[in-house]
Amino acid sequence: MENALSLTGAEAYRRTPTSKMTRTVNIDDLRRRARRRLPRVVFDFLDGGAEDEVTLRRNRQAYEDIRLTPRILKGGTVDLSIDLFGQKFASPFMIGPTGLNGIYWPKGDLHLAGAAEDAGIGFAVSTASNSSMEEIAQRSGGPLWFQLYPWGKEAFSRALIDRASEAGYSALIITVDSLVGGKRERDLRHGFAHEITMSAPIVLDGLMHPGWLKSVWLSNNRPRLQNLVAFLGERASDKELADFTRSQRNPHFSWEDVRRIRKQWNGPLLIKGIMCAEDALRARQEGADGVIVSNHGGRQLDGAPATIDVIGDIAGQLDKDAKILLDGGIRRGSDTVKALALGAHGVLLGRAPLYGLAAHGREGVAQALSILEDELRRTMIFVGCQSVRDLGAQHIAAMKTGVAGPG
Repeated sequence: MENALSLTGAEAYRRTPTSKMTRTVNIDDLRRRARRRLPRVVFDFLDGGAEDEVTLRRNRQAYEDIRLTPRILKGGTVDLSIDLFGQKFASPFMIGPTGLNGIYWPKGDLHLAGAAEDAGIGFAVSTASNSSMEEIAQRSGGPLWFQLYPWGKEAFSRALIDRASEAGYSALIITVDSLVGGKRERDLRHGFAHEITMSAPIVLDGLMHPGWLKSVWLSNNRPRLQNLVAFLGERASDKELADFTRSQRNPHFSWEDVRRIRKQWNGPLLIKGIMCAEDALRARQEGADGVIVSNHGGRQLDGAPATIDVIGDIAGQLDKDAKILLDGGIRRGSDTVKALALGAHGVLLGRAPLYGLAAHGREGVAQALSILEDELRRTMIFVGCQSVRDLGAQHIAAMKTGVAGPG
């Protein structure tokens, strides 16, 4: 008889006949495969952060500073499912919103959506997706949320929100921590800004990665910011679309604009980029149904704390009806356990599924999700908790700061 762990989605990658896939056992393995397949300019866009990348590193280190309490003989049947805004998720994570996914693999957004649907989790589609929100909705049967960059004038966001509503997106995320661009120095050195600037080193690097070059750059599926085509027209060049995103940054976006969007959008509304309890409380006052604790994966303000460092304070001050999600630095199933134990209701995955996408396409995304699910289930058994909904401070043994849970 197969044990409880062998019945998880992790079997999908254990039984895969592809030798490279079977030798991949964790997210860092997928990262290394992505790095080999991608030109340096593309990998650095995926992997890099702002300035000295202090926050990027802290996002990972903070998880490693948290200790879990093992509990024995508590049973082996684990329920990983959660409910968010009336939707059922098979696991307490969803694929978060990321832009330019077609630069890693042709039709990358569709592969992410398909793998999420197969895994029974949600997918948040970015304003900067390379497949249009309408195409993704037509080709995916899983839960879909739309992430809005509040660029430009009111008409810009209003048009995108109307399109998301008409396409059937069930929740809206407003990202508020990128009203100005972060100083991403890896990208600056490559001359990368939502488009690849051709130079002799970059051309040579592309030639040294023929698989990527043939499937992405020399194909008919060159990535374009499809959600923005409606504003500039079908004949807009890649450069014109990229220039448009930079010209539409809106540092004047305010809580008054959040109130306006709240009146327009009839479904669940979340504010992404919250890093302190004061802002989380204000988001609730302005009508948000939840917040996403996020430092943009360390790609905006360098020197900001890790998201896991602030989740406890935010969760402790919000009302019980507010939904709290978290992203940033999640590379292990145990990271999700720690986030939920400290007050999150779920987590959003950023780089982890993208490493899988860049390495092996949809199969790689499925593998990343399976790895995290398998590790999550194992950790739940180790800490003696049978449902992710029951995780709490009692499952935290200690944090590096000296804060200890009651267990």
